Amino acid sequence: MDTRQRLIVGSLWIGVAAVMATTLESGALSSTSGLARLFVVVVALFLAVVYLFDPWGILSRQPFH
Repeated sequence: MDTRQRLIVGSLWIGVAAVMATTLESGALSSTSGLARLFVVVVALFLAVVYLFDPWGILSRQPFH
């Protein structure tokens, strides 16, 4: 995956996290739906970090040449 594709996908995941973060309410984190939304925000941010920074070199490896 080249750098341009990684930037696009990482930006999309940041957008998903931003949209889901706008649906969070401060008092609703005690409910199941609030915790599920928070989990989605955390996972989306994790995926954005993986795509933008590639910390373990997973995306830069190309095993199927």
